Amino acid sequence: MGCTATRLEKTIRPKEGWQVYSSAQDADGRCICTVVAPEQSLCSRDAKSKQLRQLLEKIQNMSQSIEVLNLRTQRDFQYVMKMESQMKGLRSKFRQIESNRRTLLTKNFQELKGKMNELQPLIPVLEQYKTDASLISQFKEELRNLSVVLMAIQEEIGAYDYEELQQRVLGLEGRLRNCMNKLTCGKLMKITGPITVKTSGTRFGAWMTDPQASPKNNKVWYMDSYTNNKIVREYKSVSDFVAGVESKTYNLPFHWAGTNHVVYNGSLYYNKYQSNIIVRYSFESGRVTTQRALESAGFHNVYPYTWGGFSDIDLMADELGLWAIYATNQNAGNIVISRLDPQTIQVLNSWNTEYSKRNAGESFMICGTLYITNSHLTGAKVYYSYSTKTSTYEYMDIPIHNQYFHMSMLDYNARDRALYGWNNGHQVLFNVTLFHIIKTDDES
Repeated sequence: MGCTATRLEKTIRPKEGWQVYSSAQDADGRCICTVVAPEQSLCSRDAKSKQLRQLLEKIQNMSQSIEVLNLRTQRDFQYVMKMESQMKGLRSKFRQIESNRRTLLTKNFQELKGKMNELQPLIPVLEQYKTDASLISQFKEELRNLSVVLMAIQEEIGAYDYEELQQRVLGLEGRLRNCMNKLTCGKLMKITGPITVKTSGTRFGAWMTDPQASPKNNKVWYMDSYTNNKIVREYKSVSDFVAGVESKTYNLPFHWAGTNHVVYNGSLYYNKYQSNIIVRYSFESGRVTTQRALESAGFHNVYPYTWGGFSDIDLMADELGLWAIYATNQNAGNIVISRLDPQTIQVLNSWNTEYSKRNAGESFMICGTLYITNSHLTGAKVYYSYSTKTSTYEYMDIPIHNQYFHMSMLDYNARDRALYGWNNGHQVLFNVTLFHIIKTDDES
C-alpha cells in the first residue's frame, strides 16, 4: 500500500495537547491512516476530569466553611449559656422586688439595669444564629446537588480508572511507533511549501538542524555566505533563531566553500575553502576532529551547481547516513555519490551517475536516493533521481516552488522529514510527500 508521510516542524504547531505523527494514502489517493495522538498528560486536562476536580475543590471549600461556622456556633452557644444563667438571676431579683418594693426598689433597679446592659449583646448573637442556620441549610442543599452531579459524571465515565486509561494510551503509542518505523523510507512524490521561517543574511548561505539529535534538542546552526566566512551561529531553538537570540558562536579554523554543509550527530561537516578536503568540526569540543581529502573531487568552481558559489562538494545526510555529492574528471564531470563514514570521513561506497554536476540546480538525499533539480531559479523541478539501492536512475517531474527566485541551498532533514532551503536571503522549509510500501507482520 502507498503511504504519505509528513512531519514538518514549524512555529505553528498542531492543536495544543495533540501530536500529528503521520498520515497514509493508498495508490489511488484514498486516506487509510491518519495518526493523531494525544499527549500522555492529556487525560489530566480532560474536560470531565477538570469538572470533577473543580467540584471536589468546591466541596472542600464548603467543608472548611462549615467547620468555621461550627466553631463559631459553639463559641456563641457558650455565650448564650452564660446569658441564660444571668436571666435566671434576674428572675430571682424580680421576685425580691415584688416582696419588698419599697426597701429594695432602688438597689435592685440599679442591679437590674446593669444585668440588662450585659444582656444587650445577646440580640445580634441571636440574629447571627438565624443567618448561620440559613447558611447551613444552603450548604447542605448545594452539597446534595453536587453529589448528584458527581454520581452522574462517574456513571458517564464508566468503570475505567486513570491507570487503565493510561495503559491503553501507552499501548496505542507503541503501535504508532511501530507504524512510524514502517514509514521510515519511501519514494519522493511531492514537494509543498515553502514556509518562510526567517529573512536574514546575504543571498547565499545555509541553515540546518541535526537529524541525529534527540527530540528535545532543536538547535539551529546558521552559516551566512558561501565563502570568506568562518563564523557559525548557534540557536537553542527555531523560535530563538526567528527572534535572533544566539546561544553560542563558533569560529572555525578554516573558511568554508559553498553552502552545502551538514550537521550530523553533533559535528559540522564542511568543504575547506580552495580544496577538496572535508572537515569534521565537533561542537562539543570546539575543534576539528577529522580532515580528509575527497579523492578526485573537483573543487573551487570546477564542478559547481548552476549558480556557482564554490558549490562543488555537497555534504548531506538522510535516513541511511552521511553522503558526499561531487563530480570528477574520471566521470566526465557527472555527479558521483559517495557514502561516508561519519567518524573517519572515509568513502564506504560510490556510485557514478550520468547527470552533469554543472547542469544541476541543487540536490538532496532521501532514503539512499539522490534527487536533483534542473535549476536554481524560478520554474525549477526535481528532474532526475538515482537510487543507490538498485543503481538505477529515473527522470521525474516534481515542481518545487522557488518563491524568492534563487535557491543556493537545499537539504533534506530525516528527523523533520522536511527540506531546508536558503532562498535568496530567506530561510525556508518545504514539506515532502513520500510513497511507501508497508509490509504487514505476515510479510515481514
